[in-house]
Amino acid sequence: MPIAQLYILEGRTDEQKETLIREVSEAMSRSLDAPIERVRVIITEMPKNHFGIGGESASKLRR
Repeated sequence: MPIAQLYILEGRTDEQKETLIREVSEAMSRSLDAPIERVRVIITEMPKNHFGIGGESASKLRR
């Protein structure tokens, strides 16, 4: 059973996360020749102040 564990910063909509799950599942199924029913996707959302980019908290960086 293929499993993808994805880490993303908080702030995405439920619709965006559903799209991410669907598209990652489809890509894994295709590339691994695995039945899509066997593919698992785990999303872990992180608060922006728990993730650093270039020595700064992501919560301090401008978009």
